[in-house]
Amino acid sequence: MSQTPNDPAGTTHQFQNFAGQAPQQPAKAPGMNQGLVFGIAAVVVVIAIAAVAFVLM
Repeated sequence: MSQTPNDPAGTTHQFQNFAGQAPQQPAKAPGMNQGLVFGIAAVVVVIAIAAVAFVLM
């Protein structure tokens, strides 16, 4: 079985180039995801409407 040569200097150099690159996407500001907040609000509204409908029956 033949083995392919492993060049640690080459992989280290490639990793250093990768690590030195600037991020491709801008970093997100910390905080909650807006979709998550709107989803939770929608669930609360639906539950409130169902509770009011149940009480009025």
